[in-house]
Amino acid sequence: MSTDADFVRTYVVKPHAVVEVRGRELGTRHRDALIALFRLRAKRFETVGENGQVKGSVYRTDATWRDILKASGLTAHVNNLIVALRILEELRSVTMRVFTGTYDAYETAVAKGRLPSAGWSDGLIGSINWTGVNLDSEVSVTYGEWVRRTFETKNLVSVSADVYFGLKGDFARAWWPYIDSQPNHHYITLETLSEMVGRDYRTEPSKKRARFREDVVSAFNDMVRAGGLAEFELEASGPGRTKSYRVIYKHALPTAKQIELSDEIFATQGELGLPHL
Repeated sequence: MSTDADFVRTYVVKPHAVVEVRGRELGTRHRDALIALFRLRAKRFETVGENGQVKGSVYRTDATWRDILKASGLTAHVNNLIVALRILEELRSVTMRVFTGTYDAYETAVAKGRLPSAGWSDGLIGSINWTGVNLDSEVSVTYGEWVRRTFETKNLVSVSADVYFGLKGDFARAWWPYIDSQPNHHYITLETLSEMVGRDYRTEPSKKRARFREDVVSAFNDMVRAGGLAEFELEASGPGRTKSYRVIYKHALPTAKQIELSDEIFATQGELGLPHL
């Protein structure tokens, strides 16, 4: 994976947004750690200005090293503490820029050296604090503003970590959070699946497309085995190379699991280990 500080990758979230990921390339362990933080209990902190108005808010997970290792699927051993810390620090090095609007408008503006549109930019996670080097030492991790947005708009609230960590394949782990966070959706195209893993299914040669379809079937079988989906089928329509595919699926869980957030809201004008907004 690229660890170049100048690393940039662009993702299109059709039809509403374009996302730039900057800082370094992330892999399976980083995604596992992020899902683990979502899995653990979080508290909401509001920053209050001198006039008493709320300026913004962040979330903070307070846990132990043991909790974080267990939620991440890592063995609860002191040798893994430095591994967990390094993964969290690598997450801290990544920022996301989200621009509203179409990709065509984004490309046009970037070519002219202009800011493409309205949007926001923030890190994946904020500060990391720990009280000791034992498994039961306390650890606090704060989340960036974009996580606040996703919590409150429920884009990631439905992620079922039990199913996620039961998945064996990397494709399945890459696709499951999206599928689980869309409980009213019952199908997804291969083009969309390929975009999620940085590929363009439509432009790939026939043999590579055929192998990708095999990978899709394997990944969805993995989701069924892990208890996330009840069933699925790969549906094809159209002739020859113009044939299109989509996966039609049925959720196995009657309702999506909710991330447990504290009912308490903490207002502060001080630092408390929280990043500035």
